[in-house]
Amino acid sequence: MTRQHKATPEFANEAEERAFWEANDSTDYLDWTKAQRVVLPNLKPTTKTISLRLPQHLLDSIKAAANSRDVPYQSLIKVWLQEKLHSH
Repeated sequence: MTRQHKATPEFANEAEERAFWEANDSTDYLDWTKAQRVVLPNLKPTTKTISLRLPQHLLDSIKAAANSRDVPYQSLIKVWLQEKLHSH
C-alpha cells in the first residue's frame, strides 16, 4: 500500500522554508524511495575572505615554495592547511 504524502506548502522566502523543514519531517511530504542522485558539476564551494598577518620572511618563504611549484601562493597555503587538517 502506498503512503499518502502531504502537499508541500509554498514558501515566501528561503528563511521560511528553512524554518519549516527544521520543524517537519520531510518523509511526510516526499517519497524518498523515488529520489535520484544529482551531479552538480558547476557548483563551486563557498569561500570566505580572511585577513592573515604573517611575518614577511615567512610570506617570502611561502611565495618561493609556491613559485618553485608553479602555483599561486594562496593556493599553496590552502593545500597545506587542508593536508594538515586531514593528517589529524
